[in-house]
Amino acid sequence: MRRTALPAALALGALLLAGCGSGDSDSGSDSGSSGADSARPELTVDGAFVPEPLNDRMAGGFLTVQNKGDADDTLVGVSSDLSDDVQLHETVDNKMREVESFEVPAGGSLELSRGGDHLMFMGLKREVSEGDRVEVELEFEDSDPITVEMTVEAKTHNPHAH
Repeated sequence: MRRTALPAALALGALLLAGCGSGDSDSGSDSGSSGADSARPELTVDGAFVPEPLNDRMAGGFLTVQNKGDADDTLVGVSSDLSDDVQLHETVDNKMREVESFEVPAGGSLELSRGGDHLMFMGLKREVSEGDRVEVELEFEDSDPITVEMTVEAKTHNPHAH
């Protein structure tokens, strides 16, 4: 019994120690990695909301992704409990069109806002009204996914209006 317990305990200890060192992007010292790997995106999301939809066919979504890191990243997809089809839309010359991705520049931000680039929830799976919550998972090219709770706001809500 003792012969199998000791190797198992050592293996478990090694796994626990390995887990402690992963994911620490703030340390700046990654022994064994090249200098090119030290530049990483550092993403956060704020201001996320969905205006109360006018119908059950579609809704818009707005938020800001901040990148305080030293490397660009790319928003490549979104999934949600509100819709099985969440699209990335850009607005050019007052016309919307679906795109595959949005860049999130190093030291900058990606702003998805009314009248500009945004999320489109197509074929809503449930009704939502002001005060409800919508969960979305933002998928990035380099960073781990970020799950965000978006608040459903009034139809006319615009945080940038003065």
